[in-house]
Amino acid sequence: MDDETELSPRLKCDVELEFVGPTMPVLDNWAADVLRALADRIEKGEFQDGFHPVTDRVGKQVGTIYVDYSEGNF
Repeated sequence: MDDETELSPRLKCDVELEFVGPTMPVLDNWAADVLRALADRIEKGEFQDGFHPVTDRVGKQVGTIYVDYSEGNF
């Protein structure tokens, strides 16, 4: 192996959500909506390292997302 080693990008992402609602199917729908919106934001590169609040469609905080970008030999 060379003395120079290739560094690989790494993304660690933890999401914690909590919903309270009338029925399980409604909760499933709310969670899916929030996760789809988070996926879009991650894909657009909207997050930097650290914790960020997660809100639903009406702006109510429903959890947090932790994002950590790094490079290294993994």
